Amino acid sequence: MSAGTSTSTKSIEYAAYELTNYDLTAIAPATKKTEPLGPKDILVRIKACSLNYRDLLVATGRYRKIQLPRVPLSDGAGEVVEVGSAVTSFKPGMRVSPNFMTGWHGGLISPEVVQTDLGAGVDGVLRQYAVFDECSLVKIPDYLSFEEAATLPCAALTAWNGLIENGNLKAGEVVLCMGSGGVSIFAMQLALMSGAEVIATSSSDEKLKRLKDLGASHVINYKTTPDWEKEVVRLTRGRGVDHVVEVGGAGTLEKSAISVKLGGHISLIGVLAEPNPKSNHAVHLLMKAVKLQGVFVGSVEMYQRMNRALEVHKLKPVIDKVFEAQDIVEALRYMQSGKHFGKVVVKI
Repeated sequence: MSAGTSTSTKSIEYAAYELTNYDLTAIAPATKKTEPLGPKDILVRIKACSLNYRDLLVATGRYRKIQLPRVPLSDGAGEVVEVGSAVTSFKPGMRVSPNFMTGWHGGLISPEVVQTDLGAGVDGVLRQYAVFDECSLVKIPDYLSFEEAATLPCAALTAWNGLIENGNLKAGEVVLCMGSGGVSIFAMQLALMSGAEVIATSSSDEKLKRLKDLGASHVINYKTTPDWEKEVVRLTRGRGVDHVVEVGGAGTLEKSAISVKLGGHISLIGVLAEPNPKSNHAVHLLMKAVKLQGVFVGSVEMYQRMNRALEVHKLKPVIDKVFEAQDIVEALRYMQSGKHFGKVVVKI
């Protein structure tokens, strides 16, 4: 069948999971039906999803108030089943992934775009089938499996946006990556792919060894070295790093501000650490003329650019563990435990 045609308009009944209350245990099986396709709509058979810390916030009511019930999870990959009559970019059988914000096609983010985030503003991808507008999808790299591609929409694109799109990362620069979660590991991989040097932190010596094996030049245990920012400055001979991928938020921002060079760049992408009421980060940011950029994932155009780069370099996502869909609560609890290294994936 060629692009621009539709196989049928009949409804398909399919299995899904829905968050029915603000509690991890309140994710329950549901049966749903597809709607007839509009001219620019595409029906996708979801093959795999991946988890993000944001999914824990949504499920426990700490993200923002959303309409319940809601199909959770933002990151997925699958196969085109059917296309609307006016679709030109995709055809059945193509492997695709929806953007985190289905309405953010390009340009600057807007309040309207934010409300199109999968798994919160609109139903997410923890289901067998989903319908997306043609402009919301990207073709996934041929060399990646569905499970690997499902890790890209939030974690990889956030790291790409922070370092490449906003940070203008250059070969030879130094990047500080915090921890071993999905965004941090993608940030390290993208930095190395760009010819940069990486300093990585973790509270686990075992994880630090794995980060070293992945290519980090220096690793720091922030539990045994609580003043790790001083070690970062020492490792850079007093200069500081060019970029910080900041996942701790208010709890670590002062340390990041000390770690970064004069005129350096901090990508603020997470809020994992407990706030420090004695933090004096504002002074450091001001006196060092630091560029602090909040990064909220990215647009379809950014996603397409990133995938082209991944195709060239054949970057492989790091997957810690794969769960079945019926074990979604167990998967979320595993991620909540912090034991994972890289991404946690759910097969549909």
